[in-house]
Order: sequence, then C-alpha cells, then structure tokens
Amino acid sequence: MGMLDGKVALVTGAGGGLGETHALLLAKEGASVVVNDLGGARDGTGGSASMADLVVEKIKAMGGQAVADYGNVANEEDANNMVKCAVDNFGKLDFLIANAGILRDKSFKNMDNAMWDVVIDVHLRGTYLTVKAAYHQMMEQGHGGSIVVTSSTSGLLGNFGQTNYGAAKAGIAGFARCLFQEGLKYNIRVNTLAPAAWSRLTSDIFPEGQNMEELLSADKVSPLVVWLGSDDAKEVTGRQFMVAGNSVQLISWQAHDVAVKDNTDGPWTVAEIGEKVAENFEKWPRGIQPTKRAFE
Repeated sequence: MGMLDGKVALVTGAGGGLGETHALLLAKEGASVVVNDLGGARDGTGGSASMADLVVEKIKAMGGQAVADYGNVANEEDANNMVKCAVDNFGKLDFLIANAGILRDKSFKNMDNAMWDVVIDVHLRGTYLTVKAAYHQMMEQGHGGSIVVTSSTSGLLGNFGQTNYGAAKAGIAGFARCLFQEGLKYNIRVNTLAPAAWSRLTSDIFPEGQNMEELLSADKVSPLVVWLGSDDAKEVTGRQFMVAGNSVQLISWQAHDVAVKDNTDGPWTVAEIGEKVAENFEKWPRGIQPTKRAFE
C-alpha cells in the first residue's frame, strides 16, 4: 500500500531532474501519473517526446501507471490538455506539481528582452496556466486536491545573474500565497517548494569536485513534495518549504522594527528615520539566508 494509492497526479517538466524524481516516487506510492515534458533543452529551445516517454517506461517497468504528455506549459491549450489527459486516462486529477522551467541566466547589464520574456513566460505564465486548469478541474470534481508550485531561493532570497529567473520565481511564490487563501473554500491546498538540487538545469551552478550530484540529488527533494499530495497533508496549505539534500526547512518571514511611534503623531523627518536606521543597522539579520529560529 502506498500513501497515494488511487490518486492521480500531473507533473510538468517531468522528463528529467526534479520532475522525474517526483513522478517516479509518486508512482512508487501508488499514484497514476501524467508525465509532462516538452523535451527541449534547458534554455527552452527544441522539443522531443523521448524524455517524457522514457520516464513513463520507467514507471511502467516498476508496475505503475503513467501516460506521457508533450505540451508546452506556456500555451493555454496545451495546459488545458494536460489536465484533460489525466481525466481521459485516469478519470480525475488530485495533485498537480508545477515544476517545468528553463534557464537563460545573464547579468542584468547584458540581459535582453527575449531572455527576460521567455523565462517569465515559461515559469510564471506556465505555472499560472497549468494551475488554473488543474484548479478548475479540482473545483468541478468537488473533493479538493493538492497543488505544489516550484519557486526558488533565487526568487525568495536572490542570486547573481538571475534577475529574470528570480523575478519569475518570486512571482510564483506570491501567486501561491494568494491562491491558497481562495483554495480553502474548495479544500484545494496550495504549497510552495524552493528546492536546491543537482540536475540538468543546475549542473553548472554548483561548485565542481564536491560531490554535489549525490549530496544534493533531486530524489532527496521529492519525498516532501509527494507527501504534500497525500491525505496526511490535508491541513498543510499556504506554506513555503526550502529543501536541500535531506534538509527540509519551513520559510516563514519575520518583521523587524526599525522605527515605530504612535500613528496619531506627525510623520518622521528624513533625518529621524536615518537616525533610527543607524541605531538598528548592526542588529539586522546578516546575509541573504533566512535565520533559523525555534518554532513558537
């Protein structure tokens, strides 16, 4: 018996990397899986059916159920057809993992509009379109469902050379923080994943010679993601998870007072604000990484 027996899942960008490990573990836990992948290069060019087909073959070889879909997440008709593929083949859709993505990294001074537009299109519009199709299907079914969208530490914390990617990933996180509140009415859970994993997409980002392929292997991210599609996770929604290797962290932003006085008073002067910043500056959290703290 698996934790997702009887569930139907759609994973976008599942022809390799994180998407593939998500799909394989979903099948291992009993879910029927729609394996979507356009089959292009990591910059989004080209296309082939072979990547999705190979993952489907792996799932069937282990005794699972899966079908391939080759649609483009940034195309509305294709996004709708991915969900239709799940319903036509398995009767419903319980779980969407919006994972598809590309990279066009470049320092901002060298970035052109095409690099910006295509990354925003695939990540942000692609997430919107696939989530929209899945969300409406789950509403129509009437028994809720689970949606996991894929953000990034580049979007939540920042990273050099990824203003396009970071903007898209930050947009995805903001999208999910709003949508989960609407999903409560329909028992549709929406959670956000910010993964750090070695894959085709990230292979040249991590340092060489430090065994990152094993230490940060994609299959270490998938257990949490798959669990979020299970009935055991029915109370978990609106959360952001950062997963790197075997480390799972809940990201919950904290506010730090810089300058506070009664709102019945007049506004601060510019000089007063400057003084308050100077008083507190050395106490501000260091670096771009979130500071660990105990649960309250």
